[in-house]
Parts: sequence; structure tokens; C-alpha cells
Amino acid sequence: MKLASLKGGRDGRLVVVSNDLAWFTEAHHIAPTLQAAMDHWAGVEPVLRGLAESLELGAVPRDRFHEHAAASPLPRAYQWADGSAYVNHVALVRQARGAEMPDSFWTDPLMYQGGSDGFLGPRDPIPLADPAWGCDLEGEVAVITGDVPQGASREQALSAIRLVMLCNDVSLRNLIPGELAKSFGFFQSKPASAFSPVAVTPDALPGWSDGKLHGALSVELNGQPLGEADAGVDMTFDFAALIAHAAKTRSLAAGSIVGSGTVSNRGPDGGPGKPIAEGGVGYSCLAEVRTVETLSLGAPKTPFLAAGDVVRIEMRDAKRHSIFGAIEQTVAAE
Repeated sequence: MKLASLKGGRDGRLVVVSNDLAWFTEAHHIAPTLQAAMDHWAGVEPVLRGLAESLELGAVPRDRFHEHAAASPLPRAYQWADGSAYVNHVALVRQARGAEMPDSFWTDPLMYQGGSDGFLGPRDPIPLADPAWGCDLEGEVAVITGDVPQGASREQALSAIRLVMLCNDVSLRNLIPGELAKSFGFFQSKPASAFSPVAVTPDALPGWSDGKLHGALSVELNGQPLGEADAGVDMTFDFAALIAHAAKTRSLAAGSIVGSGTVSNRGPDGGPGKPIAEGGVGYSCLAEVRTVETLSLGAPKTPFLAAGDVVRIEMRDAKRHSIFGAIEQTVAAE
């Protein structure tokens, strides 16, 4: 089942979307918003699934689904907790900053609490007030949970996953070192993120297995391929581990979003991956590109995002059909 929120009001309007992303049907008579559906999932899910089946059969009124009309599935959320499940990415970024990599990073997930009071739509521009801040994209996978009790087990965490989606976790790289130096986490360096046009139930994802989404995450910059890293490869902490980590000392409310962090694959030799042009799977963010350039050339040559740059993040199935729709955003000078 695929769900989306069409733009309108702060929380959008819930619709069910066809598997091929061509059509939608209204779901407001079942739940006005996706958050309302999350709050009453046990009773609402079977009815939404019935509506989805009717949509596939052409048995209910339908309209063309246009991705530019969609907000992020949850236009705002009670919680946005982003992990860093691909430790290869952490190692590379820290290497670029000259920071050591503690051994605990391989056994204890990194996670920060991001701003969730408003997300960008999947086709909304990325506002950038100052290019000197070092604006970067980050291609990620994210899940929306139901209620998760404090101290949740792995099984409880896994069973709490309601929907899966893609994310562009925008980062302002040049603001990060100063914030981390205060030993109090990210804030200004993490502006609003964007999520894919649709969110999908795990059972509808052929690549979903035991808390991981397998499949190439396609990342493009200005129409050129940047990355095709497999989201199910080199994921040190799966979503069950990330959710359980988030819920260690607090419960999570229905509608919480948990992110994977930047999808990142090692090279065949265990070292940094190679660009697509050199036969590798590339990268899901510019920070990794710049780190690899620094290691091989002595200095980065790829700039961070500038006004007019276009970012596209998408995942396709075996038949090359888009699964979640595309995040496609243009950087806009503010």
C-alpha cells in the first residue's frame, strides 16, 4: 500500500496512491491526515488497504497523481530522529575533519534529533541563505513508526514500522564543526529535510527484509549520476536497532520518523568507494565525494550545492519503475 499527503493546510490531505504512482483516491473519509491514520492505525489500516485494492481495480473514483502536488508524507511530525547506520559514511566524514573514529561507533548507533515542525515537500526548493554554509544533500531511507514503548525489544521495534520512505537530509557542512565543538549536537547545521512523495508499507517492498531496504538508491546532481549505493549493503545498524536505540530511555509516539543516515557502500577492497564513472556505486552526499577527493588528490575539488543546482533522489524496482516517487529539489538563493 502506498500513501501520500497532498498539499493543503499544515498536515496535508491523506490519499491512497496506486502501485504505479499514476493515480490516487481520496482517503479523508477514513483519516483526514497521515498522522490521524498513524494515531488509529489498528482500525484504519485494514480500511485503507481495502481502498488501495479498489483503486488498483478501478472500482473507486480516482485522479491523476502528480508528485509536485505532494507534500512530504508527514508534512510535520512529532519526532524526527536520524541515525547514522552506514558507519562507512561516518568514518569518511570524520576522516575529512581529521577526527578519530571511536571503536564504539561500530556497536552503538549515532543519532541526532532533528527539527520536525516542518518538512520540505519532495519538489520544494532547498532554501540557502549563504553558500558559505556548505549546503549538502544526503540520500537516505526513513521509516514511520507506530507507538514504541520505552525499552522496546528488537522484535517490538521491528513490528512498529508502519511505512518506509526516502529522505533528503539537507546538511550545512561548514556549520557542523563549530556546533560539534560545543559538544551539544546539531542544530543550525540541520535545516528542514524532505521526504519522498509516497510512503510505502513494508509488505509492498520486494527489497524489504528484516529491517533493511535492499535496492540501489539513485542520487543525481544536475542530471548526472552521483550515487547508486545499495541501501541494504553495509548497513551496520538496521531499522530495528535504530528504533530500539531511540526508545532506550523514552517511548516514541505514533508518527515518529527514524532515518538511516546517508546510504554508503564501501569499495570492493573495503576502502572508500569509487565514483560511478570509475566503475563504483558512487556516493549519496557531496561530503563523501570531497573526502575521497581529499584522500586521492590532496584536496576536494567538488563544490557544495549552489543556487540553481538540482538534486534528485529515487529508488526503482527490478522493472525500473519508481517505488516512492522522486525527491527533486532545486537550490534557491534566499
